[in-house]
Amino acid sequence: MSRNYVPQISAERAGAALTPPQKRFNTLIRQIEQARQLLGAWHENIASYRLAHTQVVLPLEAELTAVRRQWVFTLDRLLEQRNWTKAERSTLRELACDGASALLTMREDDAELKALFAKHAEVDFDTERREAVRAMKDLAEAMTGLDLGDDDGLHTDDDLFERLQQGMKERAAADEDEAAEDAEEADLNAKAAGRHRSAAQKRREAEAQQASQSMREIFRKLASALHPDRETDEGKRKEKTVLMQRVNQAYAASDLLALLELQLQIEQIDASHIASASAQRLKHYNKVLSEQLAELRAEVDHVEMQFRFEFGLEPGWGLKPGKLGSVLDQHSRELRAELSQQQRDLRMLSDTAATKRWLKRERQLMREEDEFFDFPPF
Repeated sequence: MSRNYVPQISAERAGAALTPPQKRFNTLIRQIEQARQLLGAWHENIASYRLAHTQVVLPLEAELTAVRRQWVFTLDRLLEQRNWTKAERSTLRELACDGASALLTMREDDAELKALFAKHAEVDFDTERREAVRAMKDLAEAMTGLDLGDDDGLHTDDDLFERLQQGMKERAAADEDEAAEDAEEADLNAKAAGRHRSAAQKRREAEAQQASQSMREIFRKLASALHPDRETDEGKRKEKTVLMQRVNQAYAASDLLALLELQLQIEQIDASHIASASAQRLKHYNKVLSEQLAELRAEVDHVEMQFRFEFGLEPGWGLKPGKLGSVLDQHSRELRAELSQQQRDLRMLSDTAATKRWLKRERQLMREEDEFFDFPPF
C-alpha cells in the first residue's frame, strides 16, 4: 500500500503539541511499518537466497562429498599395503570408519560405503545407527520427561524425531485439556466471586473490550461503504470486492493499521480525523497496535529461525535479510576452502612418508580425545 495512506498524526493537524497518546500512536505506526518492510524483505531475500544456494552451494557440497568419498576408499586401499605398523593400521581403519559413517548419515543408500564400514567396524552401519538412535532416545526421555515407547521401529534419526514430535504433541494436547479445565474452574470461581475482582482487573477487561469495539466500529464503517452488493456499476463492484476482501483479511488478523489505511484510501476519514480522536480512543487504538506489532515481530523471528534451520545455519537472531548474500558468499568460501583442504589431504595419501607422519598426529589427537572423555566429572 502506498505510504500516502499511512495514518501519522502531525502537530499541525492536531493543532498543538502532540500528546503522549498521539506520540505513542505515531511510534507504533512507524514501528509496524518497519516490521512489515522487514518481513517483506525476509520473504523476498529468502527466495533469492534459495535460488543462489541451489546454483552455487549445492554443486560445491556435491563436489566436496565426492572427494570425501574418494578419500575414504583411498584409506581402505592403503590397508592392502604391507608397510604399516599395527598402530597405523588401527588408525587407518578408525579413520575410514569415521569418514564412511559421516557420509552415510547423508547418503544412507550407498551400499559400497556400508560394505566398507562393515569391513573395518565391529558391527554393520545399520546396527550401529540403531544403537546410537536408541541411546539418543534414552537421553531425550531424560531431558523431556516423555515416554517414547519401546525400541521397535526406531532405526534412524528421523524415526526418533517423529516419535519425539508425536510425544510433544500429545503432551501439549494434555496440557491444553488441563488448562481448559483450570480455566473453566477459574471462570466458575470468578463468577461466584465476581464482586471481589480488583479494580485493576475490571479496568483491564473494560479496556480490552473497548479496544475490540473500536476495531468493530471501523470494520462496520468500511463494510457499509464497500459492500459490493450495493454497487450497480460492474467496474466499481469488482473494485469494491477486492477492497472488501482486504477489509475482511485485516479484521480477521486484527490489523488495525490496515483498516485505518483503507479508510484513508477510500477517503472515509482523513489525517485530521485521527488527529482529533479523543485520548481514550487513541488509547484503545494503541492497545491494538501494540498487540499487532508484537505479532509482527514474532513472525519476523519465526521466519529467521526457519531460514537458519532450512540452510543449516547456527541458531540466533538479528540477521539482516539484506545481508543474506554475504552469508551465502561466506558459506561458499568456507566450502571451497574445505574442498581445497580435502583435495590436499587426498594427494598426501599418495606419499607414504607424509601419510605416516599424518597418522602419527591423528593417533595423538585420538588419545587426547579419549583422555578428555575419560576424565572424571566434578
